[in-house]
Amino acid sequence: MGIHSHNFVETYAGLVGFGMDRETDEYTIQYYLQKFSDDKLMEKLIGRLSDEELSEIFSMITKIMKKHLSEAEYHQLFLKD
Repeated sequence: MGIHSHNFVETYAGLVGFGMDRETDEYTIQYYLQKFSDDKLMEKLIGRLSDEELSEIFSMITKIMKKHLSEAEYHQLFLKD
């Protein structure tokens, strides 16, 4: 068994939509990110992204993690040290 999990997308049965309320927005973002990171989807999509799009995605994710995770959380939750 791997060290990564994507269980939310497998069990969530609620509304997937954005702009109704904060809770639904949070669930939708979690759902979308887990769907987006699916290996088969990434195999199709990654080569089609421009250099600028790759940079934008990397920068946005890095910025969010730096803002909201401590160094210890980054190592534990993202790097899985």
